[in-house]
Amino acid sequence: MSVPTSAPDLATVAMAAFDQVVAATPGFRVRTGQREMAQSIATHLHNVSLGDQPEPLSAVSVIQAGTGVGKSAAYLSTTVALALARNTRVVVSTATVALQEQLMHKDLPALAAVLDTPFVYALAKGRGRYVCKLKLERLVGTGGFDAAELFDADDAADAAPGVVQAATVQPKRGTAWQDPMERRISLYETLASALAAGKWNGDRDSLAEQPDPRDWSTVAAERHTCTARNCPRFGSCSYYQARMQLAQAQVIVANHDLVLASLGMKALPELNNCLVVFDEGHHLPAVALEQFSSAMDLSGLRWLDKLPKILIEVADKIGLALAQDVATLAQQLKTALLEVNRMAIDLLRGASSGYDLVYRFKDGVVPAALLEPFKQIHDQAAALSDALEALGAELKSRVKEDPAQATDCAVQYARLGPMAPKLNSVVTTSAQWLGNSEPPLAKWFKSDTSSGLVFLSAHACPIVPGELLRSHLWNHVRGAVVTSASLTSCGSFDFFLGETGLAGLPQLSTLAVDSPFDYRTQGQLIVADTAADPKQVDIYTTQMVAALLLDLRDVPHGALVLFTSRVQMQAAVSALDAGLQDMVLVQGQMARSRLLGIHQARVEAGLASVIFGLQSFGEGLDLPGQLCETVFIAKLPFGSPSDPVDEARAEWLKRDGRDPFSELVVPATGIKLLQWTGRAIRCETDQARVICYDKRLLSMAYGRRMLQGLPPYAVSRRAGAAASAL
Repeated sequence: MSVPTSAPDLATVAMAAFDQVVAATPGFRVRTGQREMAQSIATHLHNVSLGDQPEPLSAVSVIQAGTGVGKSAAYLSTTVALALARNTRVVVSTATVALQEQLMHKDLPALAAVLDTPFVYALAKGRGRYVCKLKLERLVGTGGFDAAELFDADDAADAAPGVVQAATVQPKRGTAWQDPMERRISLYETLASALAAGKWNGDRDSLAEQPDPRDWSTVAAERHTCTARNCPRFGSCSYYQARMQLAQAQVIVANHDLVLASLGMKALPELNNCLVVFDEGHHLPAVALEQFSSAMDLSGLRWLDKLPKILIEVADKIGLALAQDVATLAQQLKTALLEVNRMAIDLLRGASSGYDLVYRFKDGVVPAALLEPFKQIHDQAAALSDALEALGAELKSRVKEDPAQATDCAVQYARLGPMAPKLNSVVTTSAQWLGNSEPPLAKWFKSDTSSGLVFLSAHACPIVPGELLRSHLWNHVRGAVVTSASLTSCGSFDFFLGETGLAGLPQLSTLAVDSPFDYRTQGQLIVADTAADPKQVDIYTTQMVAALLLDLRDVPHGALVLFTSRVQMQAAVSALDAGLQDMVLVQGQMARSRLLGIHQARVEAGLASVIFGLQSFGEGLDLPGQLCETVFIAKLPFGSPSDPVDEARAEWLKRDGRDPFSELVVPATGIKLLQWTGRAIRCETDQARVICYDKRLLSMAYGRRMLQGLPPYAVSRRAGAAASAL
């Protein structure tokens, strides 16, 4: 394939690549929507200006592609061909590991086998997925282990002072965390041996058994503990070897978290000088909020006893005088954090009884009594952070001046590293609590007993993801495709464009490509009435579960039941009789891959099998044919009414004279419902039905709005045992 130089010809190049892929696909069936998608990408991205040109022509193509369209082949063939012709690169960002694996092991190898121009592709991961060889050698090389090295200062942190301890979780006999010292020694020796023998490449994901996150964090190649080129193990570093592979790749597969976290850090190609594809793009708003939120622990404070000791010892080791009294600063910081801890306990106790609680501040306004301790926290943490950064900078400087000190300086730098993110979280969170903005940040205290002890934390989070994405992402992107099977809500792109900050963006195009499936003949959507209103939670759950159990007895092969809460799912599990218990698999009882494997084996053996799942099973689960002939939806998937960020945003919208339910809740639920119903029909030969027990889908105006955004199923209502077509 020749490479033309003019912009119009580049669009031709892109479509020629698509046609090559189509022609090389065994048993390919013509999909009008797939070609329409490819043509849209070629048309809108062929002439974007990349690099540092003064007046860039940016373009973002937003494409909803229904299940079965084959969107990855459409966007890969066109964007990769455009990138190769322009001597630039493509970054494909996803939200799930499953899609990354599909791209790396299926789609990209197939494309590379077809295109005339060869290209290299690679998977990008964060530093924390790789081992730090220097840390590992340090732990196993001396033949002995120091508990201070093996354990974080808060591995066994105290319960929050003044809070009654929750029912302590007792370790099960034989579990990996029964003897953590012995477990970690064995793990590190095994990893070091495999690394030295060349049997392991240092990538955590390539291990046969995944280590406990707490064990792995001690040896992970985190940024705060890394001296990069100044490290004596830089030449054999697993992370930097992976980076070298990325540098040689024309196509890089990453995830949304990594893309947003890497902005301005050069871990990935500069987004203004490459083409970007955001697949599973409906996740972008939630990822943005997560990336720009902050939290600080108010309970596990032992690290503050360890911090000044480390700073002083490192400073003494290199003969540097600290500019501040770090011991006094650390003690003052701990005192201020304990004061906030005490006030948080009072607020949480006053709000409700129990342990797992949230206390949110109305309109993000922090009481005056809390402002002074938060100011002290910020000032003291910032001063300690400055001292730590000064030590780190001095260590790096000395290595550059005298490479012979590389090992000693890298070891000292690694000692400082674990303290940096702890200090950063305190500095960032306290700054957000002290600041004022419009719209306001959501600010709240939270108590958590999942570990068996009560832990308190302070949180802050923006409430409008679109503004974050517009300022931090889209202002740096020149050419992008945003795609998913669920970008429209209630039949419109408006909600998604607003949530992602794309609304009103120049050179924005939108396209909805229908699935090739014939939903009217392949599927049914049955709305089963219950006497109770779903708002009557307990009565509704009882009636819904009773109807569900009757329906489960008629399942011939495979089915999926989606619940909106763990309590709701547990109510259904508790109501199962012996016969139904044998055919039901429950999310959380075993690893997801094992659960799906058992489900498939049962169905293939001619047995009935039903999966009970929550939100994460409502998306990305591919169960074609008999593996899922019915999707049961227990209730419309409204978000939790107690989510502090959603609460704060609704509060802000009301203050602005707007209706959060109509503007925010309904369209967000519509997107979830589209995802959930999308588990039913996965290929052109499927015959499946969706049974929703929430009568509001037909009886309420907002339910009918959501229905407009679903595929054109044959819809019927079931009252009792009778069903009537609509």
